[in-house]
Amino acid sequence: MSHSFTLHEDGVPLAQAERALLLFHGRGGNAQAILEIGRALAPAGTYLAALQATNNTWYPYSFMAPVADNQPWLDSALANAEHLIEQTEKVLPAAQIYLLGFSQGACLTLESAARFARPFGGVIAFTGGLIGQTLDTSPYQAKFAGTRILMTNSDNDPHVPQSRSEESKAALQNLSAEVNLVIYPGRPHVVSPVEMDLAKTFIFNS
Repeated sequence: MSHSFTLHEDGVPLAQAERALLLFHGRGGNAQAILEIGRALAPAGTYLAALQATNNTWYPYSFMAPVADNQPWLDSALANAEHLIEQTEKVLPAAQIYLLGFSQGACLTLESAARFARPFGGVIAFTGGLIGQTLDTSPYQAKFAGTRILMTNSDNDPHVPQSRSEESKAALQNLSAEVNLVIYPGRPHVVSPVEMDLAKTFIFNS
């Protein structure tokens, strides 16, 4: 199965925007739900774009399953993410493009950022990690040039082990990103208000 390229847009038109925030929803979620997070987070003057996964999931199994098990869905999702980044970059420079995802979408966000690295304005991964049973860093590009990446997780999340968040942080730092990983004890599998506030300050300086 491959994903259709289905884009939901909000905020100001891209041609008039000061920045773009590209959003990736979680498993079972949808573009409209992640756009709500984007609207609550982004400063005025932001173009918001959320891709919709076919059947509301980017790939069928855990992000820590063997990569081959999640094909061809994973490659299709990554191709759509790359297309969205490239399409946006025709209008705005990378430094004004931001990526955000939650849960399965956070994993796709980090994997896309690492594979298609640029000096992005910032990357936000609410409960996610780089994809694979073990991390294969060979497809990643060290082109972040100090891009700020915010990663959050719980110390006992049912889907994303803290250890993978920590491993992902180290890999992203090796790609010249400035990574802030914050672990919240006992936090359920949600995006909490404190994480939203942290993203506003660390990523958007607001």
